[in-house]
Amino acid sequence: MARFTLPRDIYHGEGALETLKTLKGKRAFVVVGGGSMKRFGFLQKVEDYLKEAGMEVELFEGVEPDPSVETVMKGAEAMRSFEPDWIVSIGGGSPIDAAKAMWIFYEYPEFTFEQAVIPFGLPELRQKAKFVAIPSTSGTATEVTAFSVITDYKAKIKYPLADFNITPDIAIIDPALAQTMPKTLVAHTGMDALTHAIEAYTASLRSNFSDPLALKAIEMVKEHLIDSYNGCEKSRNLMHEAQCLAGMAFSNALLGIVHSMAHKTGAVFHIPHGCANAIFLPYVIQYNRTKCEDRYADIARMLKLNGNTDSELTDSLIEMINDLNTKLSIPHSMKEYGVTEEDFKANLEFIAHNAVLDACTGSNPREIDDKTMERLFECTYYGNKVEL
Repeated sequence: MARFTLPRDIYHGEGALETLKTLKGKRAFVVVGGGSMKRFGFLQKVEDYLKEAGMEVELFEGVEPDPSVETVMKGAEAMRSFEPDWIVSIGGGSPIDAAKAMWIFYEYPEFTFEQAVIPFGLPELRQKAKFVAIPSTSGTATEVTAFSVITDYKAKIKYPLADFNITPDIAIIDPALAQTMPKTLVAHTGMDALTHAIEAYTASLRSNFSDPLALKAIEMVKEHLIDSYNGCEKSRNLMHEAQCLAGMAFSNALLGIVHSMAHKTGAVFHIPHGCANAIFLPYVIQYNRTKCEDRYADIARMLKLNGNTDSELTDSLIEMINDLNTKLSIPHSMKEYGVTEEDFKANLEFIAHNAVLDACTGSNPREIDDKTMERLFECTYYGNKVEL
């Protein structure tokens, strides 16, 4: 038996943020990241709409990029003092991921982070609060997923928390928020969305429910990402929807080792998550093609890429991704990104071992061990063709 889970409600399109006025409750705890949502006036709108709904509002501001275990625990403590019945998070993937994790420890104060990182092992949530997610970036899709990524900086490891319990109750996909993204963020989040969709289409739990979402997301990213990057308002709006479709696909089909590798290099070398995914994706397709080349060929045919055989079509898909990276000013290797050879070699065994242990590795279409992961990382560092 399989399962397919989405938020109960997804509100999208112009003015979707006004949905907050219709919520029924007493207290709302709003989690936000840096200052962009405040600068552009969206945080004030959230507060005003929630107060219009008759709620008392408390803010938790300043969630850092790649949120830490310490931030999560601090937020959960603040929630326990305020006792909200709604948790509302607005911003990029970081504040939403942090708020999801805070939610766990708000409802279960005795639960530990070590317990939380066990995939699909969370206790039943919604005993105290429901959750609203409002994304301002077009990539992570955490507003519709069963995942949250939290960083243990002491251990230098990013942990993906995975459980259908943390799928938000309501997702608000308001395109106005996406217009605030700087150009580099458009590039990184867009390639994150593409990676989500491609990995979902080849992951072990893919299904007839997730496949159409993944394929439509890939088609929309191919059509709109470059124009979005170059400032087209319509394409920026459509990318905000495309990334959500990709999120719905991967939340149920799961992901693969592109994400495993990005999680571990992000924690050690501080490569932005979407940028890391963009770098690793062509290499991982080369590695996985022996097990699922037909699936990559399906994607290429849908995109009307060149090729007559599955092999030729997969080559065209890899070429297309490399071309996107070039147009988006994304490096093609870790070395080109700026990771020093000395630093890479010193951490190779560590990142490879932890990437194999990552929750996303189990759903990759091709198995991998520590030594093979080290060799794959070497290809991504030096820019070498993968022949493993």
